[in-house]
Amino acid sequence: MKISARNQLKGKIVDVKKGATTAHIRIDIGGQTITASITNEAVDEMKLEAGKTAYAIIKATSVMVGVD
Repeated sequence: MKISARNQLKGKIVDVKKGATTAHIRIDIGGQTITASITNEAVDEMKLEAGKTAYAIIKATSVMVGVD
């Protein structure tokens, strides 16, 4: 797989929750969890399930920063 996005974070899927049309995929990246919203169709095509290795690939035009 070759893609242009530079922020590719390898981790393990810890949870897949399907909704009516969209699924939430939680990926553990070294103790931090990233959640992605993708279609149920994509989940089925990629055979995503807990325990499987996956990449969180982030491509954004902006990054927000917050403080307490």
